[in-house]
Amino acid sequence: MDVRSLVEELKETIDAERVSQNDTILEQHSKDESYHTPNLPDVVVFPKTAEEVSKIMKLAQKYKCPVIPFGIGSSLEGHVIPVKGGISLDFTLMNEIIDIREKDLLVVVQPGVTRTQLNEALKGYGLFFPVDPGADATLGGMAATGASGTTTVKYGTMRNQVQDLEVVLADGTIIHTGNMAAKSSSGYNLTSLFIGSEGTLGCFTELTLKVHGLPEYVMAARAVFQTVDDAVNAVVDVRQAGIPVARAELVDEQTMHVVNEHSQTDFPVKPTLLFEFHGNQSGLMEDVRLTKQILDDHNCRDFIYETDHAKRNQLWKVRHNMAYAFIHTYRGRKLMATDVCVPISELAGAIYHARKALFKSGIPGGIAGHVGDGNFHVTLMIDTNNAEEIARTKQLNKELVEYAISRRGTCTGEHGVGLGKKQFQRLEHGAAFDYMKKIKDVLDPNRILNPGKIF
Repeated sequence: MDVRSLVEELKETIDAERVSQNDTILEQHSKDESYHTPNLPDVVVFPKTAEEVSKIMKLAQKYKCPVIPFGIGSSLEGHVIPVKGGISLDFTLMNEIIDIREKDLLVVVQPGVTRTQLNEALKGYGLFFPVDPGADATLGGMAATGASGTTTVKYGTMRNQVQDLEVVLADGTIIHTGNMAAKSSSGYNLTSLFIGSEGTLGCFTELTLKVHGLPEYVMAARAVFQTVDDAVNAVVDVRQAGIPVARAELVDEQTMHVVNEHSQTDFPVKPTLLFEFHGNQSGLMEDVRLTKQILDDHNCRDFIYETDHAKRNQLWKVRHNMAYAFIHTYRGRKLMATDVCVPISELAGAIYHARKALFKSGIPGGIAGHVGDGNFHVTLMIDTNNAEEIARTKQLNKELVEYAISRRGTCTGEHGVGLGKKQFQRLEHGAAFDYMKKIKDVLDPNRILNPGKIF
C-alpha cells in the first residue's frame, strides 16, 4: 500500500486539516480501553458527512487500505485497534442530533453523538434513551458493538432500540437498512445484521433510534447479603416472579471494598444487589414490597430504598465507578473485564463456577454484572509484563466462556467480539459461523473493513 499517495488523495478529497498523521493523534487511535496490544494506524481521518465517508471508502478500495471506524475508544475487546494499520475513521465531528420526532418516539442522530448528549437534548421532551453501558460511549459505537448495560432487563439492548441505519458499504455505496414505521414484514432484517458487526460490514453514518417516556417515578434499592449465592438466587427468583425491575446489578464483596476505598464511601463490604424500579408511585411500592419479601427468603441482611435523585445516584456510584476504582487501586496493572451471559436459570451455577475459577487464578479481581438478564463480568487486574500471569488470565477467560456456551449461553453479552472473543466464535456458532464469513465476503470482498476482528 502506497501510504503517501493515499494520504495525498485523502487531503484532496476532504479538508486537509481533517487528515492527520500527527504522532499524538495516531497514538490515541491505536488502542481502546482493553488490555490488547495497541497498533498505530497510518492516518486518522475526520469525516463530516456520509458523502465524505463514501469517498474515503472508494479511496480505501483503490489502495486496498484497511478502514477502522472509531467513536471515542471506550470499547473493551480491541474493536478499534488497527491491527493492520490503515485509516482510523474518527466520527467525532459527526455529532449532530438531526431530528427529534417526539410523537413517533424516534430520534435521528449522527454516529458521534454520545448517549449523555442525546439524553440532555431529550429531557425537554419528557423522553430518554435507555441503553446505559456505563461509559459515555458514542451511539454509533454502541450500535456497532451491540451494547447494552444496566437497564437491559427492562428496555433491552441496542438491537431493540435501532429502527434504521444509514450505512456506507465497503465500495462506498450508501444504504438505509430500515424505515420509521412501527413494524414491517418487508425483506430481510438488515438492521439487525449490521448491529453488532463491529465495523466489519460497513460504517454507520446515521442512526434512527427508539426513545421512551421518562418514568413518572424512579426508586432505587440496595440489598445486602451474607453470600453471593444468596444474592444470585434472590435475583433469579425476583425475575421469575415477573416483578418489572428496570435494573438488577450484583456487586461482590471484593468489588465493594475496592469501590469504598476509591470513592470514600462506607457501603457494607458484602455481596450486594442494586435495583431500580420505574413506574407510578403506588405500583412501585407494591413491586418493592414483593421484592423485599423474596429477598428476605434468601437471607437478605439489609434493604434500603431511595427516591431522592441525589441519594439514588449515590447508590449507583458503586456500579458506575467500579472499573475506575479497580484501575486506580491496582496501578500499573491493566483492566480486563470478561463478559459472559447465560440463561437466567443457569446464572447461579455460572457465578459459582466463576468465583472458584477466579480464586484459583490468584489474580486480583471481582465479580459484578447485570444479573437481571444473566450477564455478568469478572473484572481482572493483570500485569501485562508477566507472561505467566497473562497465560493464567487467558485460561480463566477460556473456562468462563466454555462454561457459558455449554449452558447455551454466549461468550459476550455486550462487550462484543473484537480481538478478545474471536477464538470462541466457532465453538459458539458452529456451522452458522461459516455463513457469517460468507456474508462478510459478499459485503467486503477485499476484507478492508476492520480486518482481524470477529473472524
